[in-house]
Amino acid sequence: MDFLISPAFAQQAGAASPQSLLGAFWPLLVMIPLFYFLLIRPQSKRNKELRDMLAKIAKGDEVVTSGGLAGKVVGLGETFVTVEIADNVQAKIQKSAITSVLPKGTLKAQ
Repeated sequence: MDFLISPAFAQQAGAASPQSLLGAFWPLLVMIPLFYFLLIRPQSKRNKELRDMLAKIAKGDEVVTSGGLAGKVVGLGETFVTVEIADNVQAKIQKSAITSVLPKGTLKAQ
């Protein structure tokens, strides 16, 4: 029955040397900084830019929401913003739904 199971598996394994432990963990040691610089750091940078943009919104700014509505800010609250999306049509939306602030006069040019 030796042809089914190799006799090499039956032999006792030697003790792991420190060099082989380092060899086993080097992919992990490389992946952690790689994930930080390629995934975590850019995402936190984008989140900071978005927070700064939302903090600087003022009346009269033209904004676009995540739903695609574009309008002019006519009222500000702590968590909600009132946006005029057409003449005499106002919508109250959450600040977190605002994705970008447009340059002044963009909506009038359309």
